[in-house]
Amino acid sequence: MQTTPSLLAELDALPARWEVRGTLAAPVTAVAALLLAVAEGRVGDDNLLVLARASAARQGAMTVVARPGPGAYRAELAGPVEPVEIQVDRARSRVAVRSWYAGVHTAEVCPAGTRVTHRVHQVIPGHAGYADGIAEIGLHARMSRDLRQVLDVIADRLGCPAVPPIRAGPFPWPR
Repeated sequence: MQTTPSLLAELDALPARWEVRGTLAAPVTAVAALLLAVAEGRVGDDNLLVLARASAARQGAMTVVARPGPGAYRAELAGPVEPVEIQVDRARSRVAVRSWYAGVHTAEVCPAGTRVTHRVHQVIPGHAGYADGIAEIGLHARMSRDLRQVLDVIADRLGCPAVPPIRAGPFPWPR
């Protein structure tokens, strides 16, 4: 019997290509509870926060469905786009998402409270959601904007300040 590696295991085996991070003056347990909240139902600020600002989620056309396996989910979208693969690792405060890109959000203790990091490990150019050139041109800005929105929601819920995201990368792409 062949086993399929988990999404997190697959991404852990790949180097990070781009990274953004920001901090919140709040305990990691409180931040992780909001960052890792994923359950069956509509995507929004209280469910799969890392995708809550995606176009399909804002239109109410993105729904989370549980899958077999530890912390495994998929987000189904209306239309021809394939489902988004999701895996949550609450023990290590991480959530992985794979659509046209694959990345991991992590919450970890830092001197200011909690550091939230988003790393992109893979871009899938053949995916229907991929727009030619977006990875090289706009992914940094998009990652910073998206992480800022996540941090703002968490900061609002916890009543704490957030430090704007800082970019680290891009890291060299193998050619």
